[in-house]
Amino acid sequence: MLTYDREAAVAHLRRADPVLARVIDSVGPFTLEPRGGPFPSLARAIFFQQLAGPAARAIMKRVLDLLGTDDERFFAPDEFLAAADEDLRAAGLSRQKLAYLRDLADKFASGQLRDHEFAELNDEEVISRVSSVKGIGRWTAEMFLIFSLGRPDVLPVDDLGVRRGFQQVYGLDGMPSPEQMRSIAEPWRPFRSAGTWYMWRSLGVALPEQGREGRAGA
Repeated sequence: MLTYDREAAVAHLRRADPVLARVIDSVGPFTLEPRGGPFPSLARAIFFQQLAGPAARAIMKRVLDLLGTDDERFFAPDEFLAAADEDLRAAGLSRQKLAYLRDLADKFASGQLRDHEFAELNDEEVISRVSSVKGIGRWTAEMFLIFSLGRPDVLPVDDLGVRRGFQQVYGLDGMPSPEQMRSIAEPWRPFRSAGTWYMWRSLGVALPEQGREGRAGA
């Protein structure tokens, strides 16, 4: 669930930024609903890295079927670790993603990462902790903050969709730099996650699948 009040976030953005207020009028209500627990969310992010959505979903379904689970009852770390490499590879996982998912599962199974710990960490601490997993970098960690933990003040300046949204909404000649984006979004604080959501929606496109949308690093 969100850790902040969605109506308060939208009201603040309207007051803080007249340009964004027009986007809000055009797009409509702020409907972001955080999904999934920490381990399933991060595992899904790895499945979707560098793949089109349908291909990633097909591979993930085959792995879920192999492990006797489904999208509602996602596999546990121990279940993934118990599966044979050859079976997971036969389901479509590349060697690289298999290594990433095993590292993620091992860190949760061993207690190096724990579901409950994230609520106690600030955003940068969360990014640091989840980036210890092979294949997970800042962009994926920021998507985790927005879409799984429901954090209010995340601005993913490396996200291609968000950058395009800034360029279009604010009439910029070229793609904005991270510094430009932070400067424009400064009045959005402490609700930059909601502003980010409206940048995606301003393009009329689906929200990014965790682990896939254009970024500067994993």
